[in-house]
Amino acid sequence: MLHCYLLEIEAYLRDSFPSGDEDNTFTGNVDNEINGNWILAPTGSIHEARLKAKVKRRLRKNSSRDSGRGDSLSDNGDVVRSVVPPTSPKGKLLNRRSRMGKGRGLPKKGGAGGKGVWGTPGQVYDEDKVDVKDPNYDAEQENCIYETVVLPLDEETFEKTVTPIVQEYFEHGDANEVAELLAELNLGSMRGDVPMLAVSLALEAKASHRELTSRLLSELCECVLTAADVEASFHKLLKELPDLVLDTPGAPQILGQFIARAVADNILPKSFIDGYKGRVDCEYARAALDRAAVLLRMSRWTGLRIDSLWGSGGGQRPVNQLIKEVNLLLKEYLLSGDTVEAERCLRELEVPHFHHEFVYEAVIMVLESKGNRTLQMILQLLKSFCASTVITVDQLRRGFERVYLDMADLSIDVPCAYSLLEQFVEQSFDAGVIDKKLRDLCPCRGRKRFISEGDGGRLKLESC
Repeated sequence: MLHCYLLEIEAYLRDSFPSGDEDNTFTGNVDNEINGNWILAPTGSIHEARLKAKVKRRLRKNSSRDSGRGDSLSDNGDVVRSVVPPTSPKGKLLNRRSRMGKGRGLPKKGGAGGKGVWGTPGQVYDEDKVDVKDPNYDAEQENCIYETVVLPLDEETFEKTVTPIVQEYFEHGDANEVAELLAELNLGSMRGDVPMLAVSLALEAKASHRELTSRLLSELCECVLTAADVEASFHKLLKELPDLVLDTPGAPQILGQFIARAVADNILPKSFIDGYKGRVDCEYARAALDRAAVLLRMSRWTGLRIDSLWGSGGGQRPVNQLIKEVNLLLKEYLLSGDTVEAERCLRELEVPHFHHEFVYEAVIMVLESKGNRTLQMILQLLKSFCASTVITVDQLRRGFERVYLDMADLSIDVPCAYSLLEQFVEQSFDAGVIDKKLRDLCPCRGRKRFISEGDGGRLKLESC
């Protein structure tokens, strides 16, 4: 279309200016200016000027979209493109140089200038200074100290919160953890009820738990409780003894032992018992105070150790002491034959993880006795314990396996130990005490042996 337009202009000039000079001058001007752009081209090269004007129009058209793609025009009129293709979306992403021609292409403010960022790594912010000219500034709040306020516990919340703490203490026995948990609570006026609640829970617990309770009171009296709190708790316990006896018939004697232990641990004053002389109307409170007074007199006269009043329960006892108590239990059972009493004594040991030692000592006692009466009594005892699940299958298996492993040493002291063990294992299997797998593990020594070389190879059965 531009070509037709130029031809019309040439025809018009040729008709209007017939002289050659004027025609050449004006034509030269037209050739040097195409589409408003001056180009350096020789006169008469119209075709070359048209190509260059076409390329310039295309560059102007795409300049708004592709200004950063690096297209340029060479001296020959060819388009020179950059390495990144114009249509690639990574063209602007990979180019980190400033569009304004400034900087080194690094992130703005070192990567800490964007919206919602925390700043450069390692930057430490100073405290904001209070602006006195701030309309919300209040001079009275400048020196205020803010802290978390924990509301004091009421009676219902106290029992629900502290009871699980004491019950968990009976399992782990860590008094420091209990002290930390109680320190986080705002006990307020309920502080004096902590010993009362602990002793109330220990009345229905085991002897080992009562020992832990006495230790807990001694530990808490140094950090959480005061001597006045402990004394107030025992006063309340003496008043509530008629109600405690309904659940625990032996509560007066147990509470008397707690009082004696508290006096021995110096968390109760020695005048606590003397203050009730002649002023006690409740028979249960009188029995508790009499029990405590008797124990304290025995400690002074006979050297009774109040600190070991409850004994050490369960796994806290030494292994040698547990073995002695197990042997004593078995000997008493062989003399009395009372299975119920033996079961009660075994439960009071509170060592279910150590019952394999009971089984081991019982079988050893059968092998050393060499009598049928001991064998039958021990078999009856194990059968009773297995039926009542006092001794678990795992503990029973471990006890028998320990005997199997020690048979080589036992046969030195008891020559017929193998035959006695096999007899006891067979009867235990028939009674349902052990299973077939445990019976088959029983070791047996060869029953035949050569007498001597001069006997002609004769064999005889081994006898005890």
